[in-house]
Amino acid sequence: MQLSDSREIAAPRPEVWANLLSAETLKGCVPGCQEMTGSAAEGFEAVVVQKVGPVKATFKGAVTISDVVDGESLTLTGEGKGGAAGFAKGGAKVKLSDGDNGATRLEYDVEAKVGGKLAQLGSRIIDGFAKKMADQFFERFQQSVEGPVEETVAERDESSQDGDGEAKKKGWLGRVLGSKKDK
Repeated sequence: MQLSDSREIAAPRPEVWANLLSAETLKGCVPGCQEMTGSAAEGFEAVVVQKVGPVKATFKGAVTISDVVDGESLTLTGEGKGGAAGFAKGGAKVKLSDGDNGATRLEYDVEAKVGGKLAQLGSRIIDGFAKKMADQFFERFQQSVEGPVEETVAERDESSQDGDGEAKKKGWLGRVLGSKKDK
């Protein structure tokens, strides 16, 4: 399975680059990652729990970083063994360039392969799962680098209340049923 896409990350390139090399950032971005240790120079060890169709497995594996062009590009390569479930191998070629308004453009090409019981699920399930994993990883990475959205949960809760401090009704059900106060 191969996938190519890009994202515009609202952060300067050095910050995006540093996060690509951070075990802590990567751990938070890999869906199902339970543990990640190591460094960019020596490689990372990871434990990931995933469910693909009816198969759930704990994958233990390694992630290495190669083809490094400092601040511009790198290749992330991972391989994990999931016991009886089989194995998963994959890699992502990541390229950074300057985007608009100080942002960083992150382009990636992902390739994934599976074997064992996982391979028996069929290419449609595997391809869909691999695409979802790649999308989730890069979405989480973008959120991690950009930081939290400006409106906090408390601000959102306050803005959803009327002048009396009561929560406003949202959605069609609240409008249809109305409230006792309205009647």
